[in-house]
Amino acid sequence: MNKKVILITGTNSGFGWLTANSCAASGHRVYATMRDVSGRNANRAQALVQQAGIIVLDVDVTSSSSVTDAVATILGKEGRIDVLINNAGLYATGITETFTDDDLDSVLDVDVKGPWRLIRAVLPHMRQQKEGLIINMSSVAGRFSVPFQTVYNSAKFAVEGLTEGLYYEVRPLGVDVVMVQPGPFPTEIFGKIVTGSDATVIAGYGDLAQVPGQMGAGVAQLFTTLKPDPQLVADAIIRLIDTPAGQRPLRTVVDPVAGRFTERANDSVKKEYDQFMTAFGMESFLN
Repeated sequence: MNKKVILITGTNSGFGWLTANSCAASGHRVYATMRDVSGRNANRAQALVQQAGIIVLDVDVTSSSSVTDAVATILGKEGRIDVLINNAGLYATGITETFTDDDLDSVLDVDVKGPWRLIRAVLPHMRQQKEGLIINMSSVAGRFSVPFQTVYNSAKFAVEGLTEGLYYEVRPLGVDVVMVQPGPFPTEIFGKIVTGSDATVIAGYGDLAQVPGQMGAGVAQLFTTLKPDPQLVADAIIRLIDTPAGQRPLRTVVDPVAGRFTERANDSVKKEYDQFMTAFGMESFLN
């Protein structure tokens, strides 16, 4: 096994926590990042560093200086970064109209600009070493927009666009940029839901205002009945890391509940996309 230096964001919980532990257990050198490692996340940070191969860094993905400082620190210690996993994110739900400009900005700053900051920080190094892997966490909600989580969907749609374009753009330079599309899993993200702050519009929605709560209850029932295991996402990420460069798929669906729906959509769009690229003289990027 080729030991890699891996940078992961949002490792204090959920997919990030599981992925950091799984990567370290696989023998890789893991730089697990999160905010406030001396405060509210101190226990999580301490638990991670108990495992061999994990170093915790305090990183705020909404701060360009925090991101660039972290990348510089890792390069100073290791001399390379082989894998970047953009996992940090916010989940937003509720009546879309309740989200103000500031509310929208706060979600996009973490879910879209956060990955962008990390990508810009590591790409020069990966281009120079002529190899590297960037994994962006998208969602099945990055392919289909579900009512009452429109702001979250919009952020994931943006991640899809960012990843798809870069997948073709930097692959000739030796860098793979891919994404994972998880379905719903019982992680801590559902305990940190972002909602809109303008409650004045809710009354105008009448009975529809109850739907987001009903959807939440339905998801909770799904988790109780089907018990989807979030470790499946970490396992999928490990498989992407282990796949040879240039052979990694653009999209990896991890959804034991309704994954075939998304996979069929991905396959259909890929066929048409290949025809589009060929028609515009860019078929060389497909190989």
